[in-house]
Amino acid sequence: QVQLVESGGGLVQAGGSLRLSCAASVSGRPFSSYAMGWFRQAPGKEREFVSAISWSGGNTYYADSVKGRFTISRDNAKNTVYLRMNSLKPEDTAVYYCAADEVLRLSSNYDYWGQGTQVTVSS
Repeated sequence: QVQLVESGGGLVQAGGSLRLSCAASVSGRPFSSYAMGWFRQAPGKEREFVSAISWSGGNTYYADSVKGRFTISRDNAKNTVYLRMNSLKPEDTAVYYCAADEVLRLSSNYDYWGQGTQVTVSS
């Protein structure tokens, strides 16, 4: 079982930065046995993939729309995954969710989800 809690969202001007955190509470298996992903959902749109990271953090993946601006990382000692977001654009406005699964996926078929954190980018 995994419980995920996101934090770090907020209101920022275009061009600004935010760092999202996702703290995991795990039982039965270590946090390092889960691949982690970030997804986002804007009003009226479907949830979309943003980024994913492998179990040890050695491999990372990004949607084309955020490549070069966002950085995913994880600290397995702290059971936490991060999403550093730079050069934010109004189109990045969405609720951001972190997700965990034993299998690394670039789709939304993750087993465990957080409650989401709102990111709003003003122009």
